[in-house]
Amino acid sequence: AVSRDAMMYWLQQLQLKRWQHRDPAEEPVQACGLTGLGGEHVSSHGHEYTIDFARSLNSVHNLCRHRSQDLSRSVFCSEQSTALSSSGSPVLMSEDAVAPTAPATTPGPLADPGRESPWEEPSLTVQRSGSPVPMTAEVQQVSLDKELSLLQQKVLSPAEEAKAEKCLPAAEEWDKSPGDQSDSSMQELQEQLVLRDARIVQLEEHVQLMMEKNQAKQEVILRLSEQVAECLADPGRKLTSTMGARTFRQLQEEVEQLKDDIEAYKIQNKFLNSEIYQLTKLWRNSSEQEKSLMKKCALLEAKCCQMEGRYLGVLKQLQENGSLGVQQKDLVNRLIQDELQEDMVDTIKLHPNSEYDEYGFKLIQDYDVEDMKLLAKIHALEIRSHNLLEQEAGDKQRLSRWAQYVGKRPLGELVPSPELKALLRGGVPRQYRASMWRCVVRARTQSLRERHPERYRELCGKGQASQHPAARQILLDLHRTLTSNQHFSSPSSPTLEQLHRILLAFSWQNPSIGYCQGLNRLAAIALLVLQNEEDAFWCLVAIVETIMPKDYYSKSLTASQADQRVLKELVAEKLPRLAVHFEEYGVDVSLITFNWFLVVFVEDLASKILLCVWDAFLYEGTKVLFRYALALFKYKEEDILKIHDKVEIYQYLRFFTRTISDCRKLTNIAFVHMNPFPMKLLRNRRAYHLERLEAELHELERIQEEFASESAESKDKDLSASLSDEEEDL
Repeated sequence: AVSRDAMMYWLQQLQLKRWQHRDPAEEPVQACGLTGLGGEHVSSHGHEYTIDFARSLNSVHNLCRHRSQDLSRSVFCSEQSTALSSSGSPVLMSEDAVAPTAPATTPGPLADPGRESPWEEPSLTVQRSGSPVPMTAEVQQVSLDKELSLLQQKVLSPAEEAKAEKCLPAAEEWDKSPGDQSDSSMQELQEQLVLRDARIVQLEEHVQLMMEKNQAKQEVILRLSEQVAECLADPGRKLTSTMGARTFRQLQEEVEQLKDDIEAYKIQNKFLNSEIYQLTKLWRNSSEQEKSLMKKCALLEAKCCQMEGRYLGVLKQLQENGSLGVQQKDLVNRLIQDELQEDMVDTIKLHPNSEYDEYGFKLIQDYDVEDMKLLAKIHALEIRSHNLLEQEAGDKQRLSRWAQYVGKRPLGELVPSPELKALLRGGVPRQYRASMWRCVVRARTQSLRERHPERYRELCGKGQASQHPAARQILLDLHRTLTSNQHFSSPSSPTLEQLHRILLAFSWQNPSIGYCQGLNRLAAIALLVLQNEEDAFWCLVAIVETIMPKDYYSKSLTASQADQRVLKELVAEKLPRLAVHFEEYGVDVSLITFNWFLVVFVEDLASKILLCVWDAFLYEGTKVLFRYALALFKYKEEDILKIHDKVEIYQYLRFFTRTISDCRKLTNIAFVHMNPFPMKLLRNRRAYHLERLEAELHELERIQEEFASESAESKDKDLSASLSDEEEDL
């Protein structure tokens, strides 16, 4: 062959031809030698022992027959004369091997004339005296036996040969044993033979099927090989296929074009990737520049607010100065009016939604005090500048501390500790506030919730079934709740409906209180933060029933009044100058602070400071209210001391808390400057004032009863006197 492909092609052709010319009717001659077991004894005593002993080994050779058949079926086998030994190994016939003539009626031990063989094997000839003599089946068998015995004798050791000679008499005795033993063994062998024959038939069918499949595959391979050879020989030849009549050369050209297109697309892809990378880099640079410009703009706007606030402060001082002339006073008043008429919201807006925070509260409150508009705008500008600076700077340090604390333990497994107390006093970041509040509320109401896990649903169902006496008052206060908040500003807001259900459920939960004005604001804050009706309900329960003292929201408000008296004493101790100032002008701070304590500073502080107060209040309790109340007075102590009019002091106290913007400064005053602040002292003073209030209430009730009885007696006397006068007239 000129090449390897041509060689494979002609070998496949030869294989097909051999399968086509095989004769399945012929049976290959299978010989079984007496190798290994007395071969020399058989050759010395003649062929009669061969026949008898071969019958005894028929079962062993039957086991080897199937394997020898499979090995002899190869289409690439040589045409030389070969035979299979009892172990299945091929043995070449020797030319000098001469065997005695055996009777024609004696078949080989493994011969099966009733089964057809799927292959043919050429007849064997023996060369004697230089002339070829045809060999019969018996002669072939004896020659094969002798040849196999010679080969195995070379391999076997003398000890194995001695053992084989000892086994021969036992085999002869077994052959001459009674017929019963041989009959039973023959039956077992016949049964095994039947089973093996069935198995052979199945395997032959499978082999035939595989041969047909192989032949079909070979035909396809040959056909494709011929087409490839034709295409290589004549590239211009047309091919008939489903794609149409196209030449092999055209197909090759299309393949080359497609390869060129692929390379072009790869180059284009690399170019586009580089462009995308450059554009991404430019976009990142522009984003960083935009952030820096926004930060600069925020700083400039904050400085502008600060400068405007200082300018208004100077105008206020000039307005209060009595040494100015008439024209100068008119000029100052005109400048003040011009500033007040300008809308502060028209300043540069860095963020479209910066007017409200994440909970819907206004960042800059509206003030309705006519006489304090100038001061209100000064404080509003201060809040604006502080919010801008804090918004750009952020509070990364606090967020990192909370992330580190939460990473150590899940929020659902919080344990009271000084570390947690310090973190809560500094305020909870928005990302963790809802989870934190939920855990604290669950810890305070755990026993009640375990006894009544479906309590809120039951109370809601009860509220729908029957009307509570406080339902009318709840409905009236519902639309007065946090009117400046986005979530409660609309009458059709779904948040209002949730708040209505919470308040009705609480009125059934605590019948002794039912409903008290101020509970709507507490529930509203809980709903805004927790974003869940049931959680907000349990937060309200925790505040009223576990955090606040008993009778804090009762009809008499006894505990609330006691806390106001305690606060007055603390103001006299912690802020003596301010206490003297209030006493000098007859200012009763409880008129202002009573509402602070009752609603926990809701609508009295900026939203950010308010939520920080609630973070510590839910964990520590009412002591936080006293700390922050004193801190608020301390924060604005100098400004309050400058006011020397009772009415102006009350007006200033009504709104000054909403002008405070520095939460960190206020927290530092509350938890550092107000120390020491022992809870034991607070409890003792609260108990003392509660006793005095209860005694005063009892005395008041006694006076009221006496007055009622006296008024009733006076009415009887007046009635009797009028009757006597009428009788005299008659």
